[in-house]
Amino acid sequence: MQYTDYIEHDALSLAKLVQKGDLLPEELLNMATSRADEVNGRINAVVRRYDDRARQRLKQGFDPKTQPFAGVPFLLKDLFQEWQGVPCSWGVAKRMHQPADFTSDAVKRWEASGLVIFGATNVPEFGAKNVTEPSAFGPTRNPWDTGRTAGGSSGGSAAAVAAGIVPVAAASDGGGSIRIPASATGLFGFKAGRGRVSIGPLAAEGLFGAAVQGVVSRSVRDSAAMLDILQGPEPHAPYWMPPPAESYLSAMQRPPRPLRIGFTTDAPTGTPVDKQAVAAVEDAARLLTSLGHHVEAVPLPFDGPQLSSDFLLAWFAAQAALVDGLGRLEGLKRSDFEADTQVMAAMGHTVTAPELMTCLDRWHHHTLALSRFHAEFDLWLSPTVSAPPLPIGALDTPPALHLANKVLSALGLFGVVRKLPHFDKVALKNLAWTPYTQLANLTGRPAMSVPLYWTPEGLPLGVQFVGPVNAEALLLQLAAQLEEARPWFHRRAPL
Repeated sequence: MQYTDYIEHDALSLAKLVQKGDLLPEELLNMATSRADEVNGRINAVVRRYDDRARQRLKQGFDPKTQPFAGVPFLLKDLFQEWQGVPCSWGVAKRMHQPADFTSDAVKRWEASGLVIFGATNVPEFGAKNVTEPSAFGPTRNPWDTGRTAGGSSGGSAAAVAAGIVPVAAASDGGGSIRIPASATGLFGFKAGRGRVSIGPLAAEGLFGAAVQGVVSRSVRDSAAMLDILQGPEPHAPYWMPPPAESYLSAMQRPPRPLRIGFTTDAPTGTPVDKQAVAAVEDAARLLTSLGHHVEAVPLPFDGPQLSSDFLLAWFAAQAALVDGLGRLEGLKRSDFEADTQVMAAMGHTVTAPELMTCLDRWHHHTLALSRFHAEFDLWLSPTVSAPPLPIGALDTPPALHLANKVLSALGLFGVVRKLPHFDKVALKNLAWTPYTQLANLTGRPAMSVPLYWTPEGLPLGVQFVGPVNAEALLLQLAAQLEEARPWFHRRAPL
């Protein structure tokens, strides 16, 4: 197989060739590793390689009858996707060489499906940013324009898929971390609903159930088949969703019924929205109408500024817990983390228990508001992000602000700062590029970013759909219909 042939297949198609005996898993691994060798120096997507371990896996053989992705090369995300015996740094420089002593549930399921893991992809520290530019490994660059971000936190995985290293790669999403990079790199990004996929065994759930494991892919059917693999109960999970009536891969092959879809382009944070993001949604609305769906503009179906603030408050508290946990368990000091992580953790330490509980109660009120919207509309449509991919470094904290943060930390004044009216404006501004994605995480609803639009400059810009509880199959059916009507699989990044 030549690379020009390899890039024409999605993961299920490659597995089918292996099953028929037309292709050896060794050939696929050689293709993926060679492509990584060729392009990774320009995009910095893969930060760790396991070539020897992957070749040992090839010697064990495969069972194509029970392994839907038998022999297909695959990349993990370097965040909460532990693989026993090799490091999983979470983007923290001091953890780069510390091997994991267990394997996460998602990785076990990926291995059981026949995937051949040969590396891990770049992430921001703790996955806490919407761009992938960690101090530990340096920035991941977008294959569509290497001067721009691939998004975050699954930016390394998205860049690897968009650059043609693998057809699908591991990802996760706690505030948009699948959908944001999918939008930035022209991929399909699907986030399952709360409780559908286990994040264990290290944790019962991530960020109060907001964070889920998943993938970024070039085809809808790869994401559907991956969800079939990942979904389902684990004995240590705190709860789980009932299994679907049929596989997602099977369900997505039927077109959806005519849907009622409400769309909004205004940012929940009240911050500006680029005209190209508006154009992407308006274009999608026209396409959906041509496919027989009812589409109409609607007001924002929830309190945007309050939801954003409630998400950030819980996020800060979670960062404080992560920093404290690594200090307690691994002896890391505050200075071992990036400056921005230190600030988020410091903010988290100012959150009282009653404040956090009240905040989580408001999470339910946001869910109630969305459920009322879904009583009238099947899906909510919005931009995935508010603008095309940003230049590398666009969201860097200015040096003067870093200095100010050090002073505030030394004086213990972050609690005072967080109570100031101006703080909310600053906090919301930090979500200005990605104000739409937190809704699905906070409410635990399934959502997806679909690559239907490219700007006149040739940059991808996805649109997001959010569904009600248990709407994974419906979303995938619509995605497959859109993929057929407006194919994107053969669009190639210039890299």
